[in-house]
Amino acid sequence: MPNDPALYEELADEWWRPRGKFAMLHWLAAARAEMIPPAPRPGAVLVDLGCGAGLLAPRLEGKGYRHIGVDRSPSAVALAAEQGVAAVRGDVLAVPLADGCADVVAAGEILEHVPDLPLAVSEACRLLRPGGLVVIDTLADTLLCRLIAIGVAERLRGLAPRGVHDPDLLVDRDELVAECAGHGVELELRGIRPSIVDFAAWLAGRRPAVRMLGAPTTAVLFQAWGRKLP
Repeated sequence: MPNDPALYEELADEWWRPRGKFAMLHWLAAARAEMIPPAPRPGAVLVDLGCGAGLLAPRLEGKGYRHIGVDRSPSAVALAAEQGVAAVRGDVLAVPLADGCADVVAAGEILEHVPDLPLAVSEACRLLRPGGLVVIDTLADTLLCRLIAIGVAERLRGLAPRGVHDPDLLVDRDELVAECAGHGVELELRGIRPSIVDFAAWLAGRRPAVRMLGAPTTAVLFQAWGRKLP
C-alpha cells in the first residue's frame, strides 16, 4: 500500500545510514537548513513538522533555535530525541502546540504524505508568530513528477524507498500558494534537484552526500518559503 505509515517503522534502522534508503532526505535537510536564518531572538522556536529522525537537527547547530519536532512515527520521535530535538508524537493535521508559538515552521517532505493539504497548511500557519517564516520542500502534482519521483526515484538506491509516495497526494502548487495566502503567508517557489555529478560520485562511493541545486522548473521537487504578515 503506498504511503503506509508502517513503512517508517520497518525502515527505522535506515534513518541515520548515510547510504541507506533515506539518504536523499539528508540532502534535502541540508538544503532546507540553508533557507533558515539564525534565530531572530533569544528563545526562538523552530517547529519541524514531519521531523522524522531529526535529520534537520545537526544542520541547525549554532543557529539558536529551540527545535521542536512533530511526527506520527514512534521510532522516528525516539531517534529525533537522541539528536536533541524536543520531539512529540502527533499528526501534522492536528499539531499539539499553541497558536503563534513558532518563529520558523519547517515542513520538509511531509505535505506530499497528508490527505488534507488545506488543513496541513492551516496548522503550519497557525503555529507561526507574525513575521514568522515557513519553509517547505515537497513534490509537485504533475505527470513529470510521477514519472521521475515515483517511477524512477523509488527504483534507484538512496533516492526513495519503494511505495513511500502515493501519487494521489502530490501537491498542487497553485493550491499550496493559495492556501498559504489565505492565512497571510505569501510563498515564493523554486525548483531543486540533486547534482548529477555528485550523485554519480556518491553512487561510486566517492562522496558522502549530494548537493541539491536549483532546477529550471518546480514541476518535480520544489522549495517554498514565505513570512506571515503582521
